[in-house]
Amino acid sequence: MRADPADNLSLEEMDKLSLLHPYTHLVQHAERGPLIMTEGAGVRLTDNHGRRYIDAMGGLWCVNVGYGRPEIVEAIAAQATKLPYYHIFASMGTEPAIRLADRVLRLVPENMSKVFFGNSGSDANDTNVKLIWYYNNLLKRPKKKKIIARRRGYHGVTVAAASMTGLPHVHAAFDLPLPGFLHTSAPHHYWEAPAGMSEREFAAQLASDLDVLIRSEGPETVAAFIAEPVMGAGGVVVPPEGYYPLVQEVLRKHDVLFIADEVICGFGRLGTWFGCDYFGIEPDLMTIAKGLTSGYLPMSASVISEPIWDVVRDGSKELGVFGHGYTYSAHPTAAAAGLANLDIMENEGLVPQAAEAGAYMQRRLREVLADHPLVGEVRGVGLIAGVELVADKRNKIAFEPALKVGQRASDYALAGGVISRPLGNTLAFSPPLVITHADIDEMTSIVWDALERVRSELITEGCWKAA
Repeated sequence: MRADPADNLSLEEMDKLSLLHPYTHLVQHAERGPLIMTEGAGVRLTDNHGRRYIDAMGGLWCVNVGYGRPEIVEAIAAQATKLPYYHIFASMGTEPAIRLADRVLRLVPENMSKVFFGNSGSDANDTNVKLIWYYNNLLKRPKKKKIIARRRGYHGVTVAAASMTGLPHVHAAFDLPLPGFLHTSAPHHYWEAPAGMSEREFAAQLASDLDVLIRSEGPETVAAFIAEPVMGAGGVVVPPEGYYPLVQEVLRKHDVLFIADEVICGFGRLGTWFGCDYFGIEPDLMTIAKGLTSGYLPMSASVISEPIWDVVRDGSKELGVFGHGYTYSAHPTAAAAGLANLDIMENEGLVPQAAEAGAYMQRRLREVLADHPLVGEVRGVGLIAGVELVADKRNKIAFEPALKVGQRASDYALAGGVISRPLGNTLAFSPPLVITHADIDEMTSIVWDALERVRSELITEGCWKAA
């Protein structure tokens, strides 16, 4: 217990003394301290020094309806006044949770049957793993437990979710991944396709790689495959043309379930309600979070298909109580936020608006940035995009990680008033769905200026020269 009073400390100093930040370089943070946000409205944030920013990341890919929506705040206040919390264990229920589950099922693919609410995308992915293991045990298939994910994929940081994540920094020194979690090739055409290979040829190769992996492990041991429709934290990776139909063909052949991780892509991000809609994916399970409440309160869900539900339900005949759940599962105040959030999305037509604004953002990013000497590729779908920074765009040569080119570009964009996210040497963008054409024009102009500052800096340092 700290005895010294904190009243005389700045917020920055108090933060450095008290708070352990996720996904942060802790030594650098101890020196620099935090950037503290105090207000948000629409796509704009204001920090504690009065500086304003375009939040081109929508928080962490999640503030789909934008900041400062009074409808959600009022729904939260009304529910917190009436019934702030109650659980749904042992057949208990609350009206917001019931109505939100019904609402979700009206939006997801038709084969989905039941909704299990959690608190984050990570715990929802852990829930899906447990459900799959439970399902196969009930079917008397105790060996069918392995989960295949993809390199570069991101599925969270709880133990099972982190094991599925295909990013080394999520595993390093955490004794992860656990046994039974496997990784196949990432669908990254720019970096991983052989020279001259078309997208369709690359998709066929990836499906073949998956088939070979399942066969080598033994189909009787492989339970599920998990994928984000568009990879987010792995670099905004859009799959090559024809990828998902071929993958699903392999999975069906080997009786392997498909988990669609819709945590980022869900709720309008691609200009459709879900990434499954955009790519024609027919999932067995879905993971949703982020855009479910637009981040106003924590909430996630695992959504399962009718065949899985049938087995899980009948398991109670043999095992009794379904032994999984969280204190805050289906939290009524979070559910009220989710309902108000979906009302906004439907009443304001934010999904088709995201398709239109997304097409404009993709076009402007390409028009403004694609010819910049540091830009190797601009990619994305709807309102999610990645700008790949390279040392040599003609020969597709990456910058050395030690140069931290992505971080530099992000820092200069931040100084100019745009919050992006550096994913290695990819700059990621995932703004609120309410972003306007004028916002996008301002964003792309500031990012261009940031890239020019990085280019000048690299030339001065002797680290780069024009080809």
